[in-house]
This record gives sequence, C-alpha cells and structure tokens, in this order.
Amino acid sequence: MLVPDPKVVRELLTRYASLRIAQAERERPATARELADVSYTLCVMMGTTSIHDAVERADALLLAKGCPTAARRADQDGESDLSLAV
Repeated sequence: MLVPDPKVVRELLTRYASLRIAQAERERPATARELADVSYTLCVMMGTTSIHDAVERADALLLAKGCPTAARRADQDGESDLSLAV
C-alpha cells in the first residue's frame, strides 16, 4: 500500500479544519464545495469512506512519522486522543 506524504496530509488537515471553521462562521456555497473536495481528497488519500476515519488515520500517520505538530499535540495536557482537525 502506498503511504501518503506526511507534508501533504498535514496541509490537507489544516485546510479541512480551516474550511470547517469558515463554514461554521458563515455558510457559503463556495466554501461548502471546497470543503467537500478536501474531505473527498483526504478520504481517498487515507483509504476511507468517512471523513472522521480519514482524519483519525491522518493523525496516526503524522504521529508515526514523527510530525512535530502531532507530537506537540500528544504531549499537551494528556489530550492525545483528540484529533488534529475534527
């Protein structure tokens, strides 16, 4: 199985989170379309059909690859079970 580039995965997670926030603040069709595209891409890259599963796998990949952002998140206040983007 191919393993996605952690840098690309991190960028997708960041974009996904930003779009979720933007959509929650003000719903717009363009933002909804972009969020759907990013969600689909993340699901395909992580081999899932659910965005929640994709984010979970992306988090695990970043932790396994020693991503500094993921490692810092895991060390903060014992909240290592929280997702980066959901």
